[in-house]
Amino acid sequence: QVELLESGGGSVQAGGSLSLSCAASGLTFGHISWFRLAPGKGRRGVAAIQCDGSATYRDSVRGRFTVSKDDVKTILHLQMDNLKPEDTAIYYCAAPSTCSITWDALEKYSYWGQGTQVTVSS
Repeated sequence: QVELLESGGGSVQAGGSLSLSCAASGLTFGHISWFRLAPGKGRRGVAAIQCDGSATYRDSVRGRFTVSKDDVKTILHLQMDNLKPEDTAIYYCAAPSTCSITWDALEKYSYWGQGTQVTVSS
């Protein structure tokens, strides 16, 4: 049984930092991603570590967010620095059932966590 469990959300002022974690179990810890659902917007890709180990970022977070994973503990991390109010969203950890996907193609992801709220105030 696949389980993805996010933690680390919270509230912070603009310019602050938060760190999210996603504990994964029951799957091959290859491609794994962060998505977010902001008020009034659809669920969108934030960052991913693909099966070859490369990291990919949404343009709006590149340079501020850092994605990493611990293969031994099967935990995915997202370090978020210089947060902006527009980063406010529910953040989800997600994994596809195959490596060969477009990283932010929502429909390719089979497994999702329950989400964690991130709120950034101005």
